[in-house]
Amino acid sequence: MTGTRCTIIPGYLLARIAEAEPQLASAMEFTLRDSADTRGRREIEATRWPGGHAPLQGGIMPPTMPAPGAATSTVPRPGDLSGVLPEQASPDRRVHDAEGGTALPGRLVRTEDDPQTGDGAVSQAYDGLGSTWDLLARAYGRDSLDGDGLLLRATVHYGRDYANAFWDGRQMVFGDGDGVYFTGFTRSLDVIAHELAHGLVQYTAGLTYVGQSGALNESVCDVVGSLVSQRVRDQVATEADWLVGADLFTDRVQGVALRSMAAPGTAYDDPVLGRDPQPAHLDDYVDLPHDADHDNGGVHINSGIPNKAFHLFATGLGGRSWERAGQVWYDTLATRGRLPRDVGFAGFAAATLVSARERYAEEPEVVDALLQAWAGVGLEVP
Repeated sequence: MTGTRCTIIPGYLLARIAEAEPQLASAMEFTLRDSADTRGRREIEATRWPGGHAPLQGGIMPPTMPAPGAATSTVPRPGDLSGVLPEQASPDRRVHDAEGGTALPGRLVRTEDDPQTGDGAVSQAYDGLGSTWDLLARAYGRDSLDGDGLLLRATVHYGRDYANAFWDGRQMVFGDGDGVYFTGFTRSLDVIAHELAHGLVQYTAGLTYVGQSGALNESVCDVVGSLVSQRVRDQVATEADWLVGADLFTDRVQGVALRSMAAPGTAYDDPVLGRDPQPAHLDDYVDLPHDADHDNGGVHINSGIPNKAFHLFATGLGGRSWERAGQVWYDTLATRGRLPRDVGFAGFAAATLVSARERYAEEPEVVDALLQAWAGVGLEVP
């Protein structure tokens, strides 16, 4: 598969708007074309592992090299490279302004500890980068996306009426939206965290962005987005709305968000956008060709299944989702050798069970809740 750039808005939604709204067609087509023109960049960057070493064939690292992004949990476990992040550790953020252009990164407008600029998009991006770093650092002991203090760079005001946000393998990029269907993309904290989480996946399991592994890539990022949002709001699992992108739609759209982790398939039902196509159960898995015209095999569609599993797991355990439930997902993603890049739903579910049993051996309710969650979406884990 050739490379692809991870965007929050799937291409099929942009194509529907372009077809239905002639006055927006050029903006939507540019957004789609811009992604196509830079295809391959994210995958190329994803192979640039820390230290400049690329993985050998099959994703195996040279025996003298640690795995990229190995887990840095505050509770050491067999098989990973755990460590405790120093209290004085802090993020390193850079926010740039593309000023309506597409040259990256653009003009540098804010660095770490600089005062606010008066630009809401700059402040939102800066704060969102920090909140995501804070979840990884304070909940899981990880210093940035790569576990080694990676610079968090973002560009705002990308393009004209650009209706998307993306991680390109090196940095975050945010459009201001078309103003008709989508508002500015920095307005949504969970979207910022979701896209940054593609960088986390890049530096850990490196899940291939196609089919079930691609849907898991998207789902893990939805999980991180929701966890960051819940942590900032200090919500327990039952208080959260479990929506992704609730701040993106304008009043014109008949819908509440891009996706609902609690109820996949119900986020929107709009005359132009259509009905949310996400399934919530394996019985309703959408089997699509593995190409860009079909969302790389439905990566934004079938992610509803593992999304629902995590929601069931977190609400079944209760309390703060980023603690036990989030820890299991993080351990599964970041532990060396736990996931092959092309892992499917069944393999991922089995790996979460290994993580839960390993860390929470003295808390059997965690494993019980996890098994019930996967069974709830049609996956019986042995």
